[in-house]
Amino acid sequence: MLDKARRLFGASARSDVPPFMVMDVMAAAARIEAAGGRVIHLEVGQPAASAPRTAIAAAHRALEAGRIDYTPALGIASLRARIARHYAEAYGAAVDPGRIVVTTGSSGGFILAFLAAFSPGDRVAVTVPGYPPYRHILTALGCEPVMIETTAATRHALTAEALLAEHRRKPLNGVLVASPANPTGTMMAREALASLVTAAEDAGIRFISDEIYHGLDYTMPAATAAGLSPDVIVINSFSKYFCMTGWRVGWIVVPEALARPVERLQQNLSISVPTLSQIAAEAAFDGRDEMEAVKHGYEVNRAILIEGLPRAGLDRFLPADGAFYLYADVSRFTSDSYDFARRMLEETHVAATPGVDFDPVHGREFLRFCYAQSADDMREAVARLARWLGNAG
Repeated sequence: MLDKARRLFGASARSDVPPFMVMDVMAAAARIEAAGGRVIHLEVGQPAASAPRTAIAAAHRALEAGRIDYTPALGIASLRARIARHYAEAYGAAVDPGRIVVTTGSSGGFILAFLAAFSPGDRVAVTVPGYPPYRHILTALGCEPVMIETTAATRHALTAEALLAEHRRKPLNGVLVASPANPTGTMMAREALASLVTAAEDAGIRFISDEIYHGLDYTMPAATAAGLSPDVIVINSFSKYFCMTGWRVGWIVVPEALARPVERLQQNLSISVPTLSQIAAEAAFDGRDEMEAVKHGYEVNRAILIEGLPRAGLDRFLPADGAFYLYADVSRFTSDSYDFARRMLEETHVAATPGVDFDPVHGREFLRFCYAQSADDMREAVARLARWLGNAG
């Protein structure tokens, strides 16, 4: 009887993935706010700014016109063409619109890409520290995420040597990299990315590039893997640069041979991406001046943290080349970043994400700070942390 109950009401083994801890931090912060406290949110990677006015206006026009119907599974043709044009304008890369698939945010893109590219049991390399849902989605799909540790010696970027060493140890089927990266904010120069793509493809390892933070670069221009090889998979989104997190719209660039398989998967899994979001996304490209002003705000915030956190006592962090994150070493204060983040939230009302979300190995010594809110919030966060850590001047 007990076995029958387990079969009927128990969850599947593939659903047994760890929680995304940043969501737990957000919930704890919400409880403080419900009790009247003012929390400074440095935990969640969400822009404080709204979507471009051009996108909002396009959505209003579409709603006033009446019906919002299904679109083709690959996405609205004009949006796919506009994304292709973006690659030519931003990178000088020629991308056929037929290789572009509109997705439900980058999250939907990861699921489609992993399903199309890998089979259960395939081994896919990811870097640590890194975005945890890479590992969790791969696990849920029956693949094996293989964590490769990055170090300060390579500015926390994966090298061809490290990838091939793991491949020799036990063959890999794929590798996923991000530049700019979450949680570190570090970036790969074009030459380093090209070397990694070449090494992977020569070894028969499928290459996936997460480019969701492209456009948010401060120390060097971001390079797209789509301009380096027609055989890579590139994942991007309107969530970060275009401040459209809740619209849930992104895209992937796939090799020609995967376009039809991905289309079939999309047809069955979601039919199509929300039409209103696609319409707004196409118009978002006309709001780049507005988004560049938002990016300038991130640059100001980045400078406030880089200058202010050392005075507060947090003087060790990774290079923040892009995105809107700073990954700080808190090992002088704790060996348990989860407890440190909990106490920091309770006692200072500053929310940050514990590094264990991003790195099961060394994450207990790190916190991720997101600087996508206002400059005043950044200054107040630094002041609160300085008082808490006993370094108020």
